Amino acid sequence: MDYLKLNIKNETSRLRAVVLGTAISNGPTPTVEEAYDPKSLEHIKAGTYPVEADMVKEMDAVAKVFEKYNVKVYRPDLIEDYNQIFARDIAFVIDDIFIKANILPERDEELDAIQYVIDQIDPKKVIRPPEEVHIEGGDVMLWNNHIFIGTYKGSDYKNYITARTNMEGVNFIKDLFPDKIVKEFDLVKSKIEPRDNALHLDCCFQPVGKDKGIIYKSGFREESDYMYLVNLFGKENLFHITREEMYHMNSNIFSIADDVVISERNFTRLNAWLRSNGFTVEEVPYAEISKQEGLLRCSTMPLIRD
Repeated sequence: MDYLKLNIKNETSRLRAVVLGTAISNGPTPTVEEAYDPKSLEHIKAGTYPVEADMVKEMDAVAKVFEKYNVKVYRPDLIEDYNQIFARDIAFVIDDIFIKANILPERDEELDAIQYVIDQIDPKKVIRPPEEVHIEGGDVMLWNNHIFIGTYKGSDYKNYITARTNMEGVNFIKDLFPDKIVKEFDLVKSKIEPRDNALHLDCCFQPVGKDKGIIYKSGFREESDYMYLVNLFGKENLFHITREEMYHMNSNIFSIADDVVISERNFTRLNAWLRSNGFTVEEVPYAEISKQEGLLRCSTMPLIRD
């Protein structure tokens, strides 16, 4: 058979194939004990946790944008009463290698739901890291010969359900891609305050276009990590978001090409900046999904870019 020719070298080249999560049969609103992150917790407590019908509508809007740009879209098989929105958590592609994440054990079925996609990939190119390696797609960001990885270096790593990628994960990627510059970033974590929790690297940073990026300075535990990106991209090329914009996930948009992005329609300041820099901004409603501390990048997993 002809295998899918996976190719992902950065975040912004023209997209050809992607896995987009689904909000159908998303299950009942979780209990306070079941919350995976502080933002979901906040909405569960406030009675504002998103309802399925609204989230399905939001994801359909994204699917329509992909259709408009002739992107091949794969959706997960349906699992009853199960959250399958965040496709980026469960796996990711670097070059032509498909890497399965060792996600929280109660989310394992999400991988089974895209098995029909994995079956179309050369088995030699599908990797499942050893158990002690924690790494999720939201923490892995490609920028040409760089791989940026979000992690948490605190000694209390195991106490944080929001700490998703460990140093074993960083070293695993370094070993797998010896020719790339692998740079890890120590992220700020909080179980209780979503405004001070960078769940993944894409909650406080993401490249756009050929040489620009969106960044939240206080998402980094070490100023030197933030400065690394400033020096690499140039301060004038970085759009700095505020604490409140970070909370609404402004850095979690998604690029279809180096001049086309999908963004949330309420990101007024960001979208204006993107347009002033020559980007086409496809605005979609995604505010309900963002209540689960994830946005456009989290719910997409690119398989093929030019």
